[in-house]
Amino acid sequence: MRLIKTLLVGAALGLSALPALAKQDIIWWDFLSGGDGVRMKALIDAFNKEHPDIQVKGTTLEWGVPFYTKVRTASAVGEGPDIMTYHLSRAPLGLEEKVLSEITEKDLEDAGLKTGDFFSAPVDAATQNGKLYAVPFDIHALVLYYNADLLKGSPYLDAEGKLTGIKTIEDFEKALAWAKDNGVQTPITYQSGGEGGVWRVFYTLLSQQGGELVTEKEVLAGDNAEKAAKAIETLSRWRENGWAPEQAEYEASVALFSAGKSAFQLNGVWEVPTYKDLEKNGKLGFKWSAVEVPPLMGKRATWADSHAFAIPNEGDKTVSGEKRAAVMKVIGWMEKHAISWADAGHIPAYKSITESSEYKAMQPNATYASLAEAAVFDPKTTITGVASPAYDAALNVIAPAIQGFMSSTDAVEQIKEELQGKLK
Repeated sequence: MRLIKTLLVGAALGLSALPALAKQDIIWWDFLSGGDGVRMKALIDAFNKEHPDIQVKGTTLEWGVPFYTKVRTASAVGEGPDIMTYHLSRAPLGLEEKVLSEITEKDLEDAGLKTGDFFSAPVDAATQNGKLYAVPFDIHALVLYYNADLLKGSPYLDAEGKLTGIKTIEDFEKALAWAKDNGVQTPITYQSGGEGGVWRVFYTLLSQQGGELVTEKEVLAGDNAEKAAKAIETLSRWRENGWAPEQAEYEASVALFSAGKSAFQLNGVWEVPTYKDLEKNGKLGFKWSAVEVPPLMGKRATWADSHAFAIPNEGDKTVSGEKRAAVMKVIGWMEKHAISWADAGHIPAYKSITESSEYKAMQPNATYASLAEAAVFDPKTTITGVASPAYDAALNVIAPAIQGFMSSTDAVEQIKEELQGKLK
């Protein structure tokens, strides 16, 4: 009995002498507001409840230039976060600024992930010089929304009320003309007066012609200039015919569709929850849905970007060791719980979520998920991506050309001049 007591006491002393596992506090920065922000905060809260040993401390900063400026500055002085959200379209610039830490095979193992788990387009966008610099979380792209009620009686709805018969630009413009002739105020709405909306639609129409903005470090080389001019001419024709709005800012472009004044809308998948919420609350008086943008100019292609997770470089302070493994554990968990992120309209980049029965039951999400195969990311350059010179050109050159203030060919020459000088 004395021996047993001695062993028990010794065991207890030995256990108490073991060092306690240190709790890892993970500093997180994102730029997610609105519905995206609500959903991400819910994911962070759920992770924290499941992992008392790893606690994510989240901060949301202003989207666009302010976020990326702060990241660059903080990284330079070693005061950045342990993990951050990042647009993959910004990856080339982030690499040039030496902001992005490479995501290694060991990192992916710590997250329980491998590159084959993801759609290839965002993985390619996250890869620079053969190395991975971010983990894609979604594909968010341009889609074609439609008001089924406004299209009743047209040849563009099938027996189930789904969009049909639109495969070419001629088909689409006949549908726009039909809508106008049948009393629709603005047949097609998009952000015609803002950099984001103009860029996404222009780049989609350019890509659908097989066009490239940058070829071997030359802007709109060869017949790409003609294809860019054709994309601008198309958008200008929509305005001239009274099909598209005059210089609509983002909120106005969305309001035209939600108020039932537009038969179609070209906008990102992120507005899906807006219309779902309006519908749920009885504030949307029509049936609607969304599909992959048809190959209007000949080829399946649609502008796309990705929210991704990245680890900032901070010199000697770059997160490493056990904390880095904890960061990767956070990323792995987020990927495997992305179904709630899909609720924001995004297509999860992690294929097993998008291929799940739960996702396939989500509409219209599952309908337009096919665009993952046709997603076209911005070129891997420092002049493209969110808050880039290309966005400036969309606002200052392409938009005025659409509004008739200059010819499409003059606009293309100006784009070439402005962007070529900034291309490194």
